[in-house]
Amino acid sequence: MVWLFLVYHSHGQIRTVDGSIGKIPRTTSGLDSLNVEEEIRVKLNGKTKWTDYKIISHKLDTTYIDTTLTIQKEYKFNFLRKDNFELLAFHNQGQAFNRLGYDFNETSLFPDIGFSGKQFGFIDINKVKYYEVPTPTTEIMYRTGIEQGQVLDALFTVNFSKRFNVGIAYKGLRSIGAYRNSLSSTGNFRLSYHYETLKGQYAIKGHFVNQDFSNQESGGLTTTSLEAFLNDDPNFSNNRGQLDVNLENAESLLEGKRIYFEQTFKLLSSKDSLNQKDFSNLKIGHNFTRESKFFRFIQPTLNTDFFGGANTASNINTKTRYLLYNNQLFLDFNSKYILGRFRALIGAVNYNYGYDTRVNPSVSAQNPVVNNELKGDAAYFGARWNAKINKFQLNAKATIIPGSGRLAGNNFHGEALYKKDSLFTVKAYANISSKAPNFNYSLYQSNYYNYNWQTSFENTEIRSLGGEFLSKWGNASLSITNIGEYVYFDENNAPRQASTAINYLKLKIGREFKFGKFALDNTLMYQNVSSGSSIFRVPEFVTRNTLYYTDYWFKGNPLMVQIGATFKYFSKYKANAYNPLLGEFTLQNTTDIGYPMLDVFFNGQVRRTRIYFKIENLSSTFLKKDYLSAPTYPYRDMSFRFGVVWNWFI
Repeated sequence: MVWLFLVYHSHGQIRTVDGSIGKIPRTTSGLDSLNVEEEIRVKLNGKTKWTDYKIISHKLDTTYIDTTLTIQKEYKFNFLRKDNFELLAFHNQGQAFNRLGYDFNETSLFPDIGFSGKQFGFIDINKVKYYEVPTPTTEIMYRTGIEQGQVLDALFTVNFSKRFNVGIAYKGLRSIGAYRNSLSSTGNFRLSYHYETLKGQYAIKGHFVNQDFSNQESGGLTTTSLEAFLNDDPNFSNNRGQLDVNLENAESLLEGKRIYFEQTFKLLSSKDSLNQKDFSNLKIGHNFTRESKFFRFIQPTLNTDFFGGANTASNINTKTRYLLYNNQLFLDFNSKYILGRFRALIGAVNYNYGYDTRVNPSVSAQNPVVNNELKGDAAYFGARWNAKINKFQLNAKATIIPGSGRLAGNNFHGEALYKKDSLFTVKAYANISSKAPNFNYSLYQSNYYNYNWQTSFENTEIRSLGGEFLSKWGNASLSITNIGEYVYFDENNAPRQASTAINYLKLKIGREFKFGKFALDNTLMYQNVSSGSSIFRVPEFVTRNTLYYTDYWFKGNPLMVQIGATFKYFSKYKANAYNPLLGEFTLQNTTDIGYPMLDVFFNGQVRRTRIYFKIENLSSTFLKKDYLSAPTYPYRDMSFRFGVVWNWFI
């Protein structure tokens, strides 16, 4: 069977029934409707139209299958399959990412297991896509790994009827890496479906996800090896595998499984007498989530110089588990009298986090651990409102978990969007949340003495205001965030809660200039932490500039080429250190990181196939060897990558 993965993009092509190719415009959908900006310029025959090939997000935003070759596709051709402008990758794909910027526009209501350094590739509920296609549709993405290995992302989706679709996807990665003990191996299986009855009275959608992320953990280079790297010692420049690492046989594994479904039943509906469309209806609905996660750290041979003393001589095997059940009932009311759709909801959540047994008392002598697990349940209430008034789109949602338990908190998010035809779109938003820290801040245990704690932190309070301006002349976004009771890991790898608030400003602007067949795409981000910069660290400037050439080659234009170079730079800052035992980033005060990177690419498109060739970090051949992803973790040397994305429409 052929698998496939379809992603959300801004422009696209689709094969018509006569085999021709047409452009897909950027779309912004409302709640349940499609909003198309321009007419497609292609001859269509038969009953199949380009708008029939749909990708539907968890929030019911709809776009279409995308097979074009654009500069945005170049940015997204990576393991995460998204633009990683605000991320700094480790040398091997499938490893962690250090952060160059943060986004607090929307925050989750419930605390997670933690180990956030391992969850960049994790697909949560909001990232699962649903499909609606008139014919079986397929896409495969392939990309070479570092030294040896590859990543394959594939999906197959089919409509068994107009009202019933199933999508099956799998992303697998195995990449050895250039340094010792740095292999990455991941697997990600997704099954999504949606169905509704003939008249839409009953509908159900859901998915099943099973994913695992396995990494050999090197702990970075030893002091001597790091010095050899920074000084460009010729004995190691051509064979990074000869450099010593701190951990020779450590390994981490993050696993996750999720079952989710949502079903609705229409109780009442009315028709507009003029256009016979639903203008008022009442639906009752229910959704259910069961999500489990496990994080395991395995180390057959101890390294007490790196992690400190332990209560065992060998065989570290720490397993942290997490289980969440979430049941929600809701009532949807859609009417012209409330200018849109209103939802009232009530839910119950049950959680269980911890370890199978309590840590040996000799371990917890310095940092007492009273319990081996945290568990409980809570009820929550909320409401959502979505409305469209002329060219304004208004969205608001609020949820509260009352009481004083571990999950007690609240979340409010509101936004207003104004769209002026195809000229520009303006959006403003506000986000206020109060949420307990992730569970690994509250309870953690290990055979290493210094990695045992049970804490009782206050909720983290986040207040964020921001806006976006999108237009054909350029894009800009601004956010101002205040964070109270911020929780982090300090220089000693211990959890801490800030006593002062953090004030964080982020401004990002982008503009593309075109000169015939050439284009210059620019993105600049400015960040400022006016309060709390000692614990919340980001570079002041991050810039990316891509100069590229696009043209059709050969008679009849069978090949579209895209040739260019991308320059990226971020100013020096004390980037967080990475701790493999915690799977988290921690503060450090010794190393400043910031440098330029230059990538060169040659991409091509033949019909619905996109081919990618890239030389990554070409600048490493002539600039100073100070390119690190985190202290003791070098970024990748110059490397050649190849990949392809291929679509079929049967």
